[in-house]
Amino acid sequence: MTSEIDAQPDLASRVQREVDDFLTAQATILADVSADCAPIVRYLTGFLNGGKRLRAAFCYWAWRAAGGADGPGIVRASAALEFFQAAALIHDDVMDASETRRGAPAIHRRFAALHHEHGWRGDAGRFGESAAVLAGDLCLAWSDELYTDSGLNPLTLARGRTVFNSMRTQVMGGQYLDLLEQAIAGGRREGALERAHRVVRYKSAKYTVEHPLLLGARLAGAGDELLGRLSAYGLPLGEAFQLRDDILGVFGDPARTGKPAGDDLREGKRTVLIALALERAGGPRRAQADALLGAPALDDAGLDTLRGIIVDTGALGAVEGMIADRLERSLAALAAAPIDEASRSVLTGLARAATDRVS
Repeated sequence: MTSEIDAQPDLASRVQREVDDFLTAQATILADVSADCAPIVRYLTGFLNGGKRLRAAFCYWAWRAAGGADGPGIVRASAALEFFQAAALIHDDVMDASETRRGAPAIHRRFAALHHEHGWRGDAGRFGESAAVLAGDLCLAWSDELYTDSGLNPLTLARGRTVFNSMRTQVMGGQYLDLLEQAIAGGRREGALERAHRVVRYKSAKYTVEHPLLLGARLAGAGDELLGRLSAYGLPLGEAFQLRDDILGVFGDPARTGKPAGDDLREGKRTVLIALALERAGGPRRAQADALLGAPALDDAGLDTLRGIIVDTGALGAVEGMIADRLERSLAALAAAPIDEASRSVLTGLARAATDRVS
């Protein structure tokens, strides 16, 4: 994926520099509060180091596709999306009680370890979760600050503000739907697949691809035709990206995904993959799956049983078909978009990399 993102010379590195410079400035502000705040910046600096930079890339290349010129302002505005993603991931890990993220301890586990190492009073786990909520809140606030102070003309920023605001609100709504679906798992079986698709769309798909595209294009002053084409390219692609993520959450290699194998099954995630398998499973197999899903102590044998049900019901093959269909629709919309060939080439590469990935 790196070559596609870096097609405009070293875009990923430029985004990283903006992230690093911003965090350095924030470290100075927090140091005035207390030296005890240092772990916040230290953990967030590690968390925000690297990554696919997909959202920044989609924003930047939509800007270019709409006729915007390269410059530090659009790179900084695109980098703001990295802080928003960090906030979403940190909070998501707390809600899911995830142990790892990107092959390292999740932020709340890092703070819990800090508490344990110093022998502080109270529950280390509770401290870690509380500190992570604050760290996520900081990232959410910082995303707005970096966007606002990106250096782009205020009138330019105003064009993108509606998209930027809607993106953040819709992700929170989608996250709540995901939380709700786990809470009522098994209680509302009718319509489970449709609800799973809705979670995919609002928790992940729109803010991963469509909203960054629309943000970049609106900042550059794109008209309705281009905005419509980019939306038609971005929404199915974002859904395909998340459907691939759901497959990796069950069948992925932990060395590549950075998360333990089967975490989604232990957490009882009602993804499209799971909802489809449950819908297709017969009585005994359905009961078996219901009993195993969401079991924190789910062992390898239980994981293998659930994976077998997913494969045997044809759910895995069906979701692979959904990914292929959405990618095809996405690329067809991109092919018809009135943009330059350089931007089209990069966006095509990003689409294929987002859906073919193994991590």
